[in-house]
Amino acid sequence: MSVTARDIARELGLSPAAVSMALNNRPGVSAATRKLVYDTAEKLGYDLSRHLTQTSGTGSIYFICVQTSSAIFSYAPIFDEILRGAVQECQATPYRMKVQQFYAQQDTLEQQISDLRVSDCAGIILLGTEMSQEVATAFLSLRVPVIVVDSNVEPLDCSCVVISNTQGAYLATDYLISRRLAQPGYLKSFVPLRNFDERWEGFQKALRANGMHAAHSIVHTLAPTIEGAMTEMLEVLDRGDPLANCYFAENDLIAIGAMKAFKQRGYRIPEDIAIVGFDNISEGQVMEPALTTVNIPRTYMGRVAVRCLINAIQDGVPHHIKVE
Repeated sequence: MSVTARDIARELGLSPAAVSMALNNRPGVSAATRKLVYDTAEKLGYDLSRHLTQTSGTGSIYFICVQTSSAIFSYAPIFDEILRGAVQECQATPYRMKVQQFYAQQDTLEQQISDLRVSDCAGIILLGTEMSQEVATAFLSLRVPVIVVDSNVEPLDCSCVVISNTQGAYLATDYLISRRLAQPGYLKSFVPLRNFDERWEGFQKALRANGMHAAHSIVHTLAPTIEGAMTEMLEVLDRGDPLANCYFAENDLIAIGAMKAFKQRGYRIPEDIAIVGFDNISEGQVMEPALTTVNIPRTYMGRVAVRCLINAIQDGVPHHIKVE
């Protein structure tokens, strides 16, 4: 037999009206009582999802940025564009958009989840660029729909909106090889990300398709920021390390930093060394010459994430979308 609000009231010694106000996120009960009701409801196996649809007109969509490394998130415009798309799409719905930043090194994950459990949260969009499986699992434990953006969190069973990093890197590398007729090098971030791993896979795939092997590619590991990559590439050049004829960079920040270093040491771009990036950030277009790169439809990704989340809230239908 299913658990009812009266069962929760009986368990806690509260009135059914108080339990109803807590479950439906209505005023009239304290935050402590609301949390107690939610915790007891979960313990007894009460279906909290029914209240998400009942209160959908007044609930909020939480856009949560999960940050573990300041190096990647130091370039805010990339993530601002995803958020902008989400906000634009949300404006056409009855839901409010609330934005939160979760710092994995500082914030307590348990407290974050606890706060969301007793909030007006109807669904969550997780900006998962830096997110670990542990953090993803914690958010997925909430009884609300969750959509992850910019990260494929397999093997977890989770809806996500991602791009094909592997295909993008493959096409960029294949383009380099066709233009330069040489084995490309690889500009790698020292901050590991799943997106970067997938781009490395695409790079290797393109090499194999052209009869090359990754073991013969020159790899430079650099900071994933413009200034950091420039400084570290200057060190590579000043040491006299071997250089490739052309490079694929894991992101535009690394590509731009490397370009600046090469030009500072007298190399011509692309006559002496060619570089292709990934992200299509605005700084790349004001470089001389402009950076060749792989475009990411970030605003569109934000809009699609909201559409998928609304469908999941209303219909309970899972969506797995890859924007390519």
